[in-house]
Amino acid sequence: MPENQARYQPIRMVISGGGTGGHLFPAIAIAQQITTLSPGSEVLFVGALGKIEMDKVPQYGFNIIGLPISGFNRQHMWKNVMLPIKLFRSLLRAWTILGSFKPQVAVGVGGYASGPLLYLAGLRGLPTLIQEQNSYPGATNKILARKAKTICVAFQGMEKHFPAQKTVLTGNPIRKGLKTIPKSEAAAIFGLDPNKKTLLVIGGSLGARTLNESMVRGLDRLKQSGIQLIWQCGPTYFQKLHADIGHELSKDMALMPFIAQMDAAYSLATLVVSRAGALSLAEITFLGKASILVPSPNVAEDHQTKNADSLAASGAALVVPDREAASHLVDLALETLGNDEKIADMEAKSASMALPNAGAAIAAEILKIAIH
Repeated sequence: MPENQARYQPIRMVISGGGTGGHLFPAIAIAQQITTLSPGSEVLFVGALGKIEMDKVPQYGFNIIGLPISGFNRQHMWKNVMLPIKLFRSLLRAWTILGSFKPQVAVGVGGYASGPLLYLAGLRGLPTLIQEQNSYPGATNKILARKAKTICVAFQGMEKHFPAQKTVLTGNPIRKGLKTIPKSEAAAIFGLDPNKKTLLVIGGSLGARTLNESMVRGLDRLKQSGIQLIWQCGPTYFQKLHADIGHELSKDMALMPFIAQMDAAYSLATLVVSRAGALSLAEITFLGKASILVPSPNVAEDHQTKNADSLAASGAALVVPDREAASHLVDLALETLGNDEKIADMEAKSASMALPNAGAAIAAEILKIAIH
């Protein structure tokens, strides 16, 4: 941590990345910590035009500029024809941003826009910091790491991917205000019983087809078990699911397109079923929850499987491959819910993996390289 006087010296920081909530919300948490630790600091976000960050960042009170960048499309190769032009235009725009804003430090959190901006920041001699959220880094961060001053990571053993002398274990910042609330209060929000075991199913803010299909397939067994279910299915899937199975749901089951009060959902949950995005795992371990993880197969470098395996290796979680979820997930969830000793052991090991002060730790590293 920088010394107190230096810690509160205002800085100018540019932070780049996004594309998904998993990249964006840690970036916002870092920016909030910077303005808390260093009042008067100016923070400028640089994102990708058309992506989630362009709408969300201003809602948190920060300015953002978009680059005309997009990722490489592996499924439809013809869509990559314009990629070199987009990259060239993004580099020009990023160069102009750095010249006019004159930041003291550039931070990358992953996502399309972080590549051009941090690459050019390195060429200009600016100190750069990378925040790698996953247990296996993407190609962009591997390249950017060569010039980065500091690399903040969320999992043990990342020295095998990055230079050890630059690597700092900080964890992933989680959403502001996430906390455990009384079960009685949480149950009232969902109209459920605070004394019953509860399965929480979350497929990310957009939902996950595999998790939804698995719940539908195991619905009869779930009803017969007597457990409660909070099921975030995603707005894309909600209307069809509600029309198809809404009448089959019991009073112990809450089907929702999106859960706004995640602290209540987590507080009531005995067991969490989730994808294995880095942000979800940071929240699950922060709250010390037992979980069954179903890694998405549709991510770069299969990083969700590697994220999930890191928790499973410590006994904090169970892992079900996506292709096996429909036939195995509900049975495994019910079996686990029936084993109180297993749940307690997973909860303890989950909590032991938490790095609850990640946002402040990353902000401290940023201030250190910006000020010195």
